[in-house]
Amino acid sequence: MRVLGKTSAGGLALFTCSALLLTACGEDDFKNEPRPATAVNLTGVIQPKGLTISPNGRGAGPFLITVSNQTDDPHTVTLEGDSVEETVGPIQPQDTATIQKTLEPGTYEVRAGSERAVAREIPSFELKVGKARPSSANEVLLP
Repeated sequence: MRVLGKTSAGGLALFTCSALLLTACGEDDFKNEPRPATAVNLTGVIQPKGLTISPNGRGAGPFLITVSNQTDDPHTVTLEGDSVEETVGPIQPQDTATIQKTLEPGTYEVRAGSERAVAREIPSFELKVGKARPSSANEVLLP
């Protein structure tokens, strides 16, 4: 009977320590902040007559801009705005590349450049980003 008393007292002490430890875990570690908006996929094409991206005029948040080079020369693509400058490439002819960036509201210039001197520059594209998109907290099947 004495052995049973020591075991019960040890078990009770272990249970009490475990309960105290578990209640202290995760108390202030998690901030319930809203999730960012879902990334918007934009597609673009480089052609001799210019660079175009569609759709234009989306709200601020994460973007995936995939650009296809439909010219005969490799080109780099530069996304430039107030506090953003992102370059990808060179993109080989008939190939694609993607710029992944979170953009704030404003106007951004997207340019296609070439290392080789060309007779005529490829016209740039003006990307307009509006006010922030809502949180993706209520969307299903997101990672």
